[in-house]
Amino acid sequence: MSVVSEVTTPGAGPSPSALDHTALDSAGNNSAGLDSAALARAVQIAARHAAEADATGRLAPQVVEALREAGFARHFVGARWGGAEGTFTDLTAGVLALGRACASAAWTASLSAYSSRYASHLPEEGHAALWGPTPDAFVVAGLVPGGSAEAADGGWRLSGSWGYVSGVEFADWALLCAPASVSGADPEPYFFALARGSFKILETWDSVGMRATGSHTVVADDVFVPAHLAFPRSHMITGVSPASSAACHNVPFQAVGGLTFIAPAVGAAEGALAAASAALAGKRRTPGTDIELVRASGQVDVSRHLVEQNAAMLDAATFTPALMARNERNAVFAAELVAQAVAALATAAGTSGYSESAPLQRFWRDVTVMSSHIALRYETAAVRTYPPVLFAGHREGTQRRNTTGNEDN
Repeated sequence: MSVVSEVTTPGAGPSPSALDHTALDSAGNNSAGLDSAALARAVQIAARHAAEADATGRLAPQVVEALREAGFARHFVGARWGGAEGTFTDLTAGVLALGRACASAAWTASLSAYSSRYASHLPEEGHAALWGPTPDAFVVAGLVPGGSAEAADGGWRLSGSWGYVSGVEFADWALLCAPASVSGADPEPYFFALARGSFKILETWDSVGMRATGSHTVVADDVFVPAHLAFPRSHMITGVSPASSAACHNVPFQAVGGLTFIAPAVGAAEGALAAASAALAGKRRTPGTDIELVRASGQVDVSRHLVEQNAAMLDAATFTPALMARNERNAVFAAELVAQAVAALATAAGTSGYSESAPLQRFWRDVTVMSSHIALRYETAAVRTYPPVLFAGHREGTQRRNTTGNEDN
């Protein structure tokens, strides 16, 4: 049954000058992005609350605050607002570490960082609204177009519902996609940033895995959205940010591929490997069990290398069609590998691995659900873009027979 939650916390409010903002660590030093000490604490806190999160379907407030303090929300925020304008490599490393402790926490951290990166395509005034008060505002996103947006004086009126918006329970802003018509032209997808307090939450997330991601449904009912809190989706797709020259804000959507979603899954698979190894260490093992363990370790390691390769390519800003297609292939292949690895590990651990108190079964459920995400499916990504890379320099087409009866390939 769906539960409606009123989001009543006030929005960000008026924004002071960006010059008023610096992100200070506990010692008072200027620090932005993923702080190593704070990240280590976040991993420990997430691990301590992982079983509770799975049981209750919510991240503990301590976990949410730890993610904020570690710098996930501000990682891709502009430096002039106190953000890090961080690298994909650093974020990926942080998400992998968090995934080994709690997959739901890692998923939420990853999506909050990338949602802020999407929001960088807002106009300058929109940046001020979101991050003027603090670079640590949590932003979530509904990427699939839904609802409708009607032009209004000074902006838009937005209505509709958007499902699977992860982390919305503690979001400061929700970035929602809807078709909009500009000056009578055919509708095109736009993104609209809604402050907390202007939307409702339907508690619809009920999954066997990733239980604490809070991937609920967001509802907007004739909400006025000022023009500076909207931008065409084409800016995100092409990787053009009119209001920012930061490298991390000007990345084509295809290049990122499924990195947002596969990094938490690979981290969780590493957690599953550690849990399986611990469970099997005190047991009498067969050669077959050890074979499964060794094979799974190889699959997990390969997946991590593929994810790290994707992040390195994004930081190098080499956005060729071949490399962007490779990123998509890497993500879906890694998803396939970790799903196979974790299933094999759960089987190898035996009945005890499926115990409610065993972390292995939680990792198994989480990775299974994560790897099913539409962005990590061959048919929605790599199968469209990577075959042309393989065929480059070769003639494409079906086999034909020439006039002599020989096959002409």
